[in-house]
Amino acid sequence: MQLEGRRKSSNVEDRRSNGALVGGGLGLGGIIIVGLILLLTGQDPTQVLSYVDDGTTQTGEYVETEQDRELFDFASTILAGTEDVWTEIFSKNGLTYTPPKLVIFNGSVQSGCGGATSQSGPFYCSADQSVYLDLSFFKSMKQQLGADGDFAWAYVIAHEVGHHVQYLLGTLDQVNQKRQRVSEKEANQLTVRLELQADFYAGIWAFHDNKNFKSLEAGDLEEGLNCASKIGDDYLQKKSYGRTVPDSFTHGTSEQRSRWLRKGFTTGNPSLGDTFSPRYSDL
Repeated sequence: MQLEGRRKSSNVEDRRSNGALVGGGLGLGGIIIVGLILLLTGQDPTQVLSYVDDGTTQTGEYVETEQDRELFDFASTILAGTEDVWTEIFSKNGLTYTPPKLVIFNGSVQSGCGGATSQSGPFYCSADQSVYLDLSFFKSMKQQLGADGDFAWAYVIAHEVGHHVQYLLGTLDQVNQKRQRVSEKEANQLTVRLELQADFYAGIWAFHDNKNFKSLEAGDLEEGLNCASKIGDDYLQKKSYGRTVPDSFTHGTSEQRSRWLRKGFTTGNPSLGDTFSPRYSDL
């Protein structure tokens, strides 16, 4: 990506020195590692996508490296880009966009939604309207998944910001309320719809960011699509234990995630991101 000279967001909170004993949670990246933990501890691997780590982790004193500083600046720049894009889109529709805060942590963190560790991966908490990110996740993406590149990293951030957009539009609360009234299978399907829409919104951001700043370079979209395919439920389940359990899917298949990300990027039209009206089998 071409980001030179771009502004950095001021909505970034650095908590990398605030190590604490906390419980875990599951975000976008948690499913990368948790499956292996379940297998090693003899637990049911079919719970990999709904598993919540209830252990505790103590982080030590944090010392920033040059790479960490570069990643911090990168994340701040991407967040600024999402602020610009969504402020413009909301304004055109007579709405006001209130940007989320990006909390950068190291090892563990306490959010408005509870405690989490770096194994939780990046996640959005609507209780405090914040995106949480341990920068080491970007390294894990390459090591654990073979998904790498600056646009792949940006996609991860834009996806979580997509959940914030859902929160502002009321979609997140509506779906969470409905999930409590249906079966586990139906609740998982609703979660898939949420996640695919967040992928679509990430594509919307990429389209408009590139339109405004000519930020994408050759191969960038392919990096994002590769990342989306590597965090599909089917890919991760096969990688973890050699089979898939479709009823347990909570993020969508590799094909679905890549397709909705591409749709957002190729159309740039937020109104085309309805993942709730189509039949589940047609997503």
